[in-house]
Amino acid sequence: MEALPISDGSGYLDRYADFASQFAGHRTVDVWCPPGYDDDGNARYPVLYMHDGQNIFDPALAYGGVDWGIDEAVTRLMREAGHPGVIVVGVWNSAQRWQDFMPQKSLESTAGQAILPHFVEAAGGMPVSNHYLAFLVNEVKPLIDASYRTRSGRVDTLVMGSSMGGLVSLYAVEEYPHIFGGAGCLSTHWPAGGDPLVDYLAEHLPPPGAHRLYFDYGTENLDAQYEPFQQRMDERLQAAGFQRGVDWLTLKFEGADHNERSWRERVDIPLRFLLGAS
Repeated sequence: MEALPISDGSGYLDRYADFASQFAGHRTVDVWCPPGYDDDGNARYPVLYMHDGQNIFDPALAYGGVDWGIDEAVTRLMREAGHPGVIVVGVWNSAQRWQDFMPQKSLESTAGQAILPHFVEAAGGMPVSNHYLAFLVNEVKPLIDASYRTRSGRVDTLVMGSSMGGLVSLYAVEEYPHIFGGAGCLSTHWPAGGDPLVDYLAEHLPPPGAHRLYFDYGTENLDAQYEPFQQRMDERLQAAGFQRGVDWLTLKFEGADHNERSWRERVDIPLRFLLGAS
């Protein structure tokens, strides 16, 4: 583990550069602790697990040279809303990102079988998101809870990502509803499986009232494809008993594109919603 400085003093970052997994191979895991973490040795913090971790803290590493600025967003939340902060775990993606993030059981379902060959051809192999989630739940989370002062229960364990990372965030809550209390799904890439994927995930939602689910989408480029699929999911969420603004939120951002810059501009919103600080 390597401790890395944060240039503006907003917390500090630990990097596990060669995290070995029996489920998901070797990859990098970053752990950011908020300002004040070392000042009070008794305080415990919720934890936000984020996919594509190389894109969230450092513009030098991020795709397109713009990071999410999640450390700055948490620091703003602490300053403006008096929130105690959250530990952020950024799991870097691998070369098989699509395979890691595609909800595996959706393509193993009867309806998903028609999509599976197309996915395998496009992604270069079968989906392995069950292994990826086992890596998060059985290897990463135990290390974080043992090494940092976390609040390890469901309500304080959250997951968030964009595009394919949005899909696997929702899938994480559905596969491990006792572990994850909320999912932030930004610019969710529904076209990866179309209506059968939406319907599978809608049929396996956790019971309403115990989890927070956040969705959003823009209107430019890839995001321009998402609205009809998101509306289909929204109808199912409402039918299942989720209450908009209480345990579910979907937002549309006119003019927003499918990139880190757009997600950086609005990440404060899902962060506050998932943490109950809206």
